[in-house]
Amino acid sequence: MGIDEKIRKIQSYKTWSLKKKVDALLEIDANMYTNLGRESSKTEKKEVKAISRKIYKAISLISPLDGYILESHMNEKDLRNLIDA
Repeated sequence: MGIDEKIRKIQSYKTWSLKKKVDALLEIDANMYTNLGRESSKTEKKEVKAISRKIYKAISLISPLDGYILESHMNEKDLRNLIDA
């Protein structure tokens, strides 16, 4: 089962609370970043970041406030990279 399928499956659970859905999605996100190592290529890091964005968008559909905070934090980091360059 791919990440996209997992995200959709978690979003569709009717019996889970909002908190449990958000926690499950954040757990997937945390596991992906934990599995990145020092030897991870730039491509792998970009893939994880892209999936992370998908997860944050899914969270914003479930809990708009939490999703907004996560996405704005990620965008803030992106802007800092442009300034530091």
